[in-house]
Amino acid sequence: MGWLRDETGLDKTPANFVPLTVLSHLRRAKAVFPDRMAVIDGDRRFTYAELHGRVSQLASGLSGLGVASGDVVATILPNTLAQVEAHWAVPALGAILNTINTRLDVDSVAYILGHGEAKVVLVDTQFLGPLEAALKRMEGPAPLVIEVSDASAGYPATGAHREYEALVASGDPDFAWVMPEDEWESLALNYTSGTTGRPKGVVYSHRGAYLHTLGVAVAWGLNKDTRYLTIVPLFHCNNWCHTWTIPAVGGTVITCRDITAKAIYDAIADHGVTHFGGAPIVLNSLINAKPADRRAFDHVVEVYTAGAPPPAATLAGIEPLGFNVTQVYGLTEIYGHGTECLWREDWDALPDDDRYAIKARTGVLNADMEAVTVMDAETMEQVPMDGETVGEIMARGNIVMKGYLRNPEATTEAFRGGYFHTGDIAFQHPDGYIKITDRAKDIIISGGENVSSVEVENALMHHPAVSLCAVVAKPDEKWGEVPCAFVELKEGATATEAELIAFVRERLAGFKTPKQVLFEELPKTSTGKIQKFELRKKLTKV
Repeated sequence: MGWLRDETGLDKTPANFVPLTVLSHLRRAKAVFPDRMAVIDGDRRFTYAELHGRVSQLASGLSGLGVASGDVVATILPNTLAQVEAHWAVPALGAILNTINTRLDVDSVAYILGHGEAKVVLVDTQFLGPLEAALKRMEGPAPLVIEVSDASAGYPATGAHREYEALVASGDPDFAWVMPEDEWESLALNYTSGTTGRPKGVVYSHRGAYLHTLGVAVAWGLNKDTRYLTIVPLFHCNNWCHTWTIPAVGGTVITCRDITAKAIYDAIADHGVTHFGGAPIVLNSLINAKPADRRAFDHVVEVYTAGAPPPAATLAGIEPLGFNVTQVYGLTEIYGHGTECLWREDWDALPDDDRYAIKARTGVLNADMEAVTVMDAETMEQVPMDGETVGEIMARGNIVMKGYLRNPEATTEAFRGGYFHTGDIAFQHPDGYIKITDRAKDIIISGGENVSSVEVENALMHHPAVSLCAVVAKPDEKWGEVPCAFVELKEGATATEAELIAFVRERLAGFKTPKQVLFEELPKTSTGKIQKFELRKKLTKV
């Protein structure tokens, strides 16, 4: 080792070691791109110099309300300017951002506000009623409410609470930001869906978010001409950290309050959107959009999709419209996404069906991950990469959460064996590409045979009348469980239960074929993910 054993004088100093934080991106953008467009919010436009000033004013205003380093500021907001600004302003005063899902029930909101000990909550007027109901049910001190009105969207201020723009106006545009002294300091608190109990509070660090933003920029090829549309909610893994990423490359964030096909097409045509992320349901909405809601555009839009593998039928429908779709995979616990289906040039010439099958792969680890692989959850050994042997997806790296807030037992279990246990079942191809088959809880065991709900769903999605579907286990006296399909049909289309069952039977083994098909609107999360637990509840009540 020689001289490497002598580290005298080679210490960390303020000159050679600065805590990593996403705040650095916006500070740099103000200095390097002051006049470049930072945010487009409806009719409003803000340069980086203007955005930095407003963020500083908001941070100053919150400080004046008594918010200090280590305090939690919650938001209940759609993808609006206020939500973007809060993502910078809250950490800029050393506080922790807790973005709450706008679709949660009152009890869940009350629990999150109490568990996270929010000191202030920024709430859109649209969601003021549910928040006020939650405040009456929560335990502990209630947070101060700041109302974020939006008259242009039909939600004028009620006058019952201090208004957001007044708070911003009260602040100092020269407010000195409180930068982290340690990059391991907490940046954000995000709660899981809580489908099997109380939601768990996932804690992000400044370090993890910073590294993920650079990873996103590299993987997606972002640059100064990037115009990013906020389809993924900023309350969902902080928009997969995408909004924190854009200032690093000097691009533009375009807000989208109401996620509709018309809004997306309008943003692409009017603002030149180049990138957005969204669940497959968003892609389906674009495919099935009414002619009056479509707009022409002359460039290819890059799309990250996640939440479920995109069916081949969806990819076949979306590509000719001008969208290049890449599947990414992740969870709240890994800052949004940690893998992507990295495309190889030698796949370009493959037949469409083969290309779509590859695009439905979960992919390989991103550059900001140390490892994402499939292992035996009991032995913690790598499963054979033979395209057949299943195991659990495990992850290690700097974009894995710090842990679950006030839940050391769950944190320890999640990190057992030195990896984060995702709970997702998958296999790996010989080239290392992962292919998810199901969540562990979504596997259907019928007569001792494992049935992948994803495989059955993919078969159903090939039917021309099917817009959306979900397959879950239905209790059965003979087989234990059998597949049951819930289906949404395309507008104006028709199909019968017998027709769809026969359609799948032509493509899959008999034991994988749904034994029942129910036609109804599927319950979904705010990110477009189908809530299978709600469908399972219906079957247990039958």
